[in-house]
Amino acid sequence: MNYNQLAIEEEITLFKKSLETFAKREIEPFYAQWEMEGIFPKYLWKKLGEAGFLCVDIPEQYGGLGASLPFSACVVDVFCRLGYNSVATNIAVHSNIVAHYILNSGSEAQKLRYLPKMAMGDLVGAIAMTEPGAGSDLQGIKTTAIKNSATGEYVINGSKTFITNGQHLDIAIVAAKTNFDVPAAKGTTLFIVESSSEGFVKGKNLNKIGLHSADTSELFFDGVVVPTSQILGEVDKGFVTLMKELPRERTILAVGACGAMEGALDLTIKYLQERVAFGKPLSSIQVIRHKIAEMTTEAKVNRAFTNQCMALLAEHRLSAADASVAKLSTTEAQGRVVDGCLQLFGGYGYMVEYPISRIFADARVQRIYGGTSEIMKEIISKEVLGK
Repeated sequence: MNYNQLAIEEEITLFKKSLETFAKREIEPFYAQWEMEGIFPKYLWKKLGEAGFLCVDIPEQYGGLGASLPFSACVVDVFCRLGYNSVATNIAVHSNIVAHYILNSGSEAQKLRYLPKMAMGDLVGAIAMTEPGAGSDLQGIKTTAIKNSATGEYVINGSKTFITNGQHLDIAIVAAKTNFDVPAAKGTTLFIVESSSEGFVKGKNLNKIGLHSADTSELFFDGVVVPTSQILGEVDKGFVTLMKELPRERTILAVGACGAMEGALDLTIKYLQERVAFGKPLSSIQVIRHKIAEMTTEAKVNRAFTNQCMALLAEHRLSAADASVAKLSTTEAQGRVVDGCLQLFGGYGYMVEYPISRIFADARVQRIYGGTSEIMKEIISKEVLGK
């Protein structure tokens, strides 16, 4: 490792410590209450922005820190390791997905209008792709954006569901069909729609198995008028933009899965060292020691591949298939590891007051959002076997 690499590692270590300090002060005392209420307060976005934890790898000219990808991933990684998965999920969508859609495909005016406010936590971003009847099939969307030939504006009608940041959002990147004479993959356009737009309605905050304080909502668009200046990228080429950004999204999900696995193991090891049964610590029982060894191995192997994907992503060389491998492997492993950790807590693992139970519930959705495990397998198999 050369001097520059050592310096970066030291900076990342310091950055992680600042995240941990922030979490202990601003999240830990209140998190259980937020989970009960089903949403964390919107003021947390402002505090995150003031601390420099939003849009970390967005260039300074657009309000970000201008840091590298590993620093941005650290935010999700650390919060997941600490068990604050709801906060990590919402930040990931805001900073690592929405902000990069705008940075990579937005006009200069769009970047200057939205990114500085997103970095400060003054605007919260969401991405509105999934629909009640479409799910993982983005080509099956029904939301439409019809151009008014007289004004040149577009009128959006339709609905979206399972939208992260659905209650807090100020802007949403909305996928809508604009060309009805071609398949949806060739006739979809992305729009930046502001929540203050007439006809834009936020539905109820959805009640989920896990990630309770990560607000997730339905969105409704009833004659929402948007000017052409709100088109993100090119007309009818929204699906291309989506495909370009998915490797980043899936890699960040893999990072979060690794952090959550490692956090679950930390909690479990501490418990096993303190808990006494049959006159000795649980950590001294061979079958338990071997189970921890198995889960630690799984976590470390997945972390290594995820780090490799992170390096490729930073160099713009990460393939859709490799990102899918990372997402598939880490999230499936997360389910197994967290389940194994809960088992070692015995009956206490099933009690809500023990964080491992929350971590267990939070883990389940990882195999669903960002592309289900089944979709990941299809992408990987096409790369390996051809269509």
